[in-house]
Amino acid sequence: MAVKFHDYYKTLGVERDASKEDISKAYRKLARKYHPDVNKDSGAEEKFKEITEANEVLKDPKKRKLYDQLGPNWQQGQEFTPPPGARDFEFRFEGSPGGGFDGGGIGGFSDFFESLFGGGGASTTGGFGGASFGQGRQQTWKQRGRDQESEIELTLEEASRGGRRSLQFNTVEPDSTGRMTRSQKNIEVNLPKGVTEGSKIRLPGKGGKGIGGAADGDLFLRIRLKPDSRFKVDGYHLRKTIDITPWEAALGGEVRVPTLDGTVTIKVAPGTQSGQALKVSGKGLPKSKGQPGDLLVDLRITVPKSLSTRDRELFESLAKESDFKPRE
Repeated sequence: MAVKFHDYYKTLGVERDASKEDISKAYRKLARKYHPDVNKDSGAEEKFKEITEANEVLKDPKKRKLYDQLGPNWQQGQEFTPPPGARDFEFRFEGSPGGGFDGGGIGGFSDFFESLFGGGGASTTGGFGGASFGQGRQQTWKQRGRDQESEIELTLEEASRGGRRSLQFNTVEPDSTGRMTRSQKNIEVNLPKGVTEGSKIRLPGKGGKGIGGAADGDLFLRIRLKPDSRFKVDGYHLRKTIDITPWEAALGGEVRVPTLDGTVTIKVAPGTQSGQALKVSGKGLPKSKGQPGDLLVDLRITVPKSLSTRDRELFESLAKESDFKPRE
């Protein structure tokens, strides 16, 4: 039976002498563009099937060698009659164990592919993971579940203490037939100590469901810290601005400073300047290993906006008697 010739090199946009790395790079770029999970345009799914089929042939040295034996003279869409015994070729390909763009996972292969390598027309609308085939038309799809990512927002206290949290989020993953469906997932998360803004937590097997007995994917939780009116976060360090009086700055004294687990007393040295920072060791956010971050206290000298009669007398007396001239 005559079928239409497929130029796999043209499909991926690479030369016939392209390296395996060049082929993989071209496939990944096109897969990201046309995968139906992210591209809802008409024809995107069919285009994804074409580039997946081309990749499955050209990334496999045995299949590529057989394909290259046809010669470079065939044109895309030209009538092609498979050589005798071509369908007796036995093949098997495996998807990437880590998911990603390495492997098929959507749709059946073309008549041209089947005329060369055998295989049936099994079809699924899977994700980005791999698939596994047997010989001839006996096929078993095995596709690892997709890795998924979600955000979880924590208060500074929650990030400091860790503990158990319930998480609910929407997901898109294949059902038992391989068709992509939306669903809501609820999981219990044991949050470790030592997380901060941007940290990632990996939950093995909590991602997308695998197909055909393959392993489930992983879930990655990205940590977001809720804004806190008391502190600014700098990695594992916390910053807090504390106002002090002019006489506390000049004479020294003690001030109370809030932390995540109560208050502490810090000493202000005589002659402290506005903007000077004091460090309270270990009162920042905890780390999974090593010493926790610090609390950095920025001191700001403030004066009253309105003065009582006595306050004014004292300040005027100080202004007359003091020989302090900060601008000289």
